[in-house]
Amino acid sequence: MKKVAVILSGSGVFDGAELHESVLTLLAIEQEGATYTCFAPDVEQLHVVNHLTGEVSEGETRNVLVESARVARGDIKPVTECDVNAFDTLIVPGGFGAAKNFCTFAVDGENCSFNEDVLNVCKSFAQAKKPAAYACIAPVLAAKVYGNHVKLTIGNDEGTANGVNALGASHVDCKVDEVVVDNDAKLVTTPAYMLAESVSQAHSSITKMVKTVLAMK
Repeated sequence: MKKVAVILSGSGVFDGAELHESVLTLLAIEQEGATYTCFAPDVEQLHVVNHLTGEVSEGETRNVLVESARVARGDIKPVTECDVNAFDTLIVPGGFGAAKNFCTFAVDGENCSFNEDVLNVCKSFAQAKKPAAYACIAPVLAAKVYGNHVKLTIGNDEGTANGVNALGASHVDCKVDEVVVDNDAKLVTTPAYMLAESVSQAHSSITKMVKTVLAMK
């Protein structure tokens, strides 16, 4: 039975992990006969967004690990406790948290900084040649992790694609229900809600990503 490390970036599409993508990822992992453990960095979010209005909540702060625990039903660990030797695969769902809390790509584009704890864990899977999958906007992190013109996708947004290319990737346009695979890097990416217009489309995207990465050896 394969063991999967899942790294979450909070709770809520605009300032954390995309909830549909996160839950669909966990479901798909179980449906493929694998198990998962959730992790998140123990840091403050970039900011807090009121998901009803879309406005930033001035003066409010939230912790990424605490918020991610909402998604994981409390069963979650700090990302610093993620030991690559204990897992077969890494999966990183999307949501703006991946571009705000894992790095500052949402604010600084290609000149962004990265959370070193998250980056180190992702790099450990890459260096161990273990399969990994990144959804939605999370491939900006994969671009930094793998470099070397690694093949990946965020869908077909030209501006974002140029940004991930500047970080070292080679972007490939992709439909919502497809995946891009770099076999040399053992990396799988999919657009999910970068293109999905419904939870069913996101489901198709995430399920194919999980199936594909878990089939890798």
